[in-house]
Amino acid sequence: MKRIGITQRVECVKSYSERRDCLDQRWTTFVTELGYIPLPLPNIIPDQVSKLLDALNLDALLFSGGNSIASLDPSASNAAPERDVFESALLGEALERNIPVVGICRGMQMINLFMGGKLTPISGHVAVRHSISSVDAHDHLPGMINSYHNWSISPEGLANGLKPIAVDCDGNIEAFKHVEKSLLGIMWHPEREAPFDPLDIELIKRSLL
Repeated sequence: MKRIGITQRVECVKSYSERRDCLDQRWTTFVTELGYIPLPLPNIIPDQVSKLLDALNLDALLFSGGNSIASLDPSASNAAPERDVFESALLGEALERNIPVVGICRGMQMINLFMGGKLTPISGHVAVRHSISSVDAHDHLPGMINSYHNWSISPEGLANGLKPIAVDCDGNIEAFKHVEKSLLGIMWHPEREAPFDPLDIELIKRSLL
């Protein structure tokens, strides 16, 4: 099977005085459905990212959700600057090496910022479900999705080189892909659907080809 590296959220466990790299166990089941072996990636220093990719020889990368982006909200209790710098370095290496990348929620936001886009605060998008619309009729996407984010991507905030493929009722971008590279971003969490949505699985599978 192919191997996919998955970035991890940082959790502060006060009772043990530890900062832990963590991954929802549902990701293991989900990426297995995609036909990949999941390899959780530690939030290492940027200088070690190239060596990490050399050693693991990954076929794809998945930037998972969780943690506020420190540059947007430094005071957030769940901000993890070490994760931000690791993922920025990882994305840069992935683009240079043409490794397919999928960004989920925060991961989508990171991709947009890395490529020069902007994020806008949004309310009413945490722990709710809402509808989305496909920009292109040829893209078969879920009509109703989960939502767990406080930052959105407006049409004006989308980075150059990225093409919207789904929007919410206000026109905010809920999914995009790169016009040339194997790069997909979706704002919802496919791993949190029970059962998994076949449309999510097919969308991500296609992006990793």
